[in-house]
Amino acid sequence: MPRLSPIASLQEEALPAKLPISPFVGEMSGRTEGGAVPRPAAIREQPLPAEAASPEPVLLAVEGITKHFSGVTALSDVSLDIRPGEILGLLGENGAGKSTLLKILSGVMPPSSGHIIFDGADYHPSSPQDAKRLGIVTIYQELSLIPTLTVAENIFIGRAPIGPLGLVSWRRMEQDSRTIIARVGLSIDPMTPVSALSVAEQQLVEIARALSLKSRLIIMDEPTSALTETEVQRLLSIMDRLRKDKVAIMFVTHRLEEASAICDRMTVLRDGRLAGHLDREGGPIALPKIIEKMVGRAASELYARPAQRSVAGDVVLSVRGLRTVRDPEAPHAIVLDGVDIDLKAGEILGVAGLVGSGRTELARAIFGADRIAAGTITLDGKPIAPASPADAIALGIGLVPEDRKHQAIFAALGILPNFSIASLGSFSNGFGFMAERRERDALSGFRKMLSIRMASAEQAIEGLSGGNQQKVILARWLARDPKVLIVDEPTRGVDVGAKTEVHQILVQLAARGIAVMMISSELPEVLAVSDRIVTMRRGRITGEMPGVEANEERLMELMALDRKETL
Repeated sequence: MPRLSPIASLQEEALPAKLPISPFVGEMSGRTEGGAVPRPAAIREQPLPAEAASPEPVLLAVEGITKHFSGVTALSDVSLDIRPGEILGLLGENGAGKSTLLKILSGVMPPSSGHIIFDGADYHPSSPQDAKRLGIVTIYQELSLIPTLTVAENIFIGRAPIGPLGLVSWRRMEQDSRTIIARVGLSIDPMTPVSALSVAEQQLVEIARALSLKSRLIIMDEPTSALTETEVQRLLSIMDRLRKDKVAIMFVTHRLEEASAICDRMTVLRDGRLAGHLDREGGPIALPKIIEKMVGRAASELYARPAQRSVAGDVVLSVRGLRTVRDPEAPHAIVLDGVDIDLKAGEILGVAGLVGSGRTELARAIFGADRIAAGTITLDGKPIAPASPADAIALGIGLVPEDRKHQAIFAALGILPNFSIASLGSFSNGFGFMAERRERDALSGFRKMLSIRMASAEQAIEGLSGGNQQKVILARWLARDPKVLIVDEPTRGVDVGAKTEVHQILVQLAARGIAVMMISSELPEVLAVSDRIVTMRRGRITGEMPGVEANEERLMELMALDRKETL
């Protein structure tokens, strides 16, 4: 008997948040000294269609859009347009207003003022479902898949194919899903649970779901943030095919080399206002020009190695022979295979590696999130065995995880409880009650120190941009003054200007004597911030060298090794 589907009547907007933590898959995109960002070999410039005798009529016109939130102006008099068969890059720092504009276009919220015309008619979507019905589909930065359902069920959620007897046609769903996921280069079984997929595979399922919907305009919000270079190139090729099919694409990304490779035009926002439009004009838009338009300063200021660095002290954390257990529910996850590392006080240890190298798994094992099969961990010379994150926190170890939405923030709560959740004892008055004034004063101090842009302490953290959410999480651990702080992809989804601020924060933490382990997929970031660098591959350490002696070519070589080399 065919089983009844739990998805036949669900609405996508009512789905629960993703629950499990998946291994991170990152991108290596090189930057030259001085901040210029060359296009990686895998991110090739996509060919543009030949110019037509007459331009296509405007598909979407945004005219003078303004949006206010509790005394804060998120958007002010923003205008842009996009035509069929055109890829428009929407760029800007975190807090520039990109997310607010996307929510307005996606039907999540109405503008305070302004006018939108879509396909020649006034556009006033009442909900995201209404926006999809009208022809606008949005792929959001944070994944929205249900981990307990299969790939096929996630793709067809709310619109499962129905057979002659009124039941879900599982065979047709599987066949259609197989065809759709093949378009994004996935060769997995469509009936695989999403919880068994890597972050990169889950991102591709999100894209496949969007491609399965016939739409006139696809809005992509950081779709490549968890993809490898090969997967990025595959996505850019898909975007190019959609462009040739006269589908309009609004591409929101912090990865400027990708925008330069694929976009016909760019619209740049800064502080909620229109900073300007950039046209391709026969060739890729120069990256320094994009950066300067976004941040208001020259690109040469980014990724500069700080001149003053603290001197590393004694070993604080030591790991020897660390091995982890494979999770049967995540057969594709990487296991650690005899990892040895030392982390010193006042030092930033950079951890670099390709997809599936085991970087995030190392962080999770130290933080007590994954079970250790063998090996030892010592802290200040004493053996420890954290069985949970709570144990690690009590020992003085903190973790800023790669996936803010599902591993770090409490989306429905305000900024204040998200900040103080790891330090409730410090903000208690001794009688079991919170000392709210002390709690607020601490948040206020970190708000100024980290330049957190927020309306108030009561504002829901999900209303902040990704960069400001990350700053709140950093403030959470600064309030605890940990011995060891592990930061996994600290600038993932953070704009180019805020990256420098995050780097400065990490250097300041090391100067205070905190042992910092930084995991990053961006080699220029690893080189700019790290005092010492280790490389990983397939759950093993393959290389180690001082940061001042490292370069991208040497790191890439070590990341491809199966043996360890030390310089």
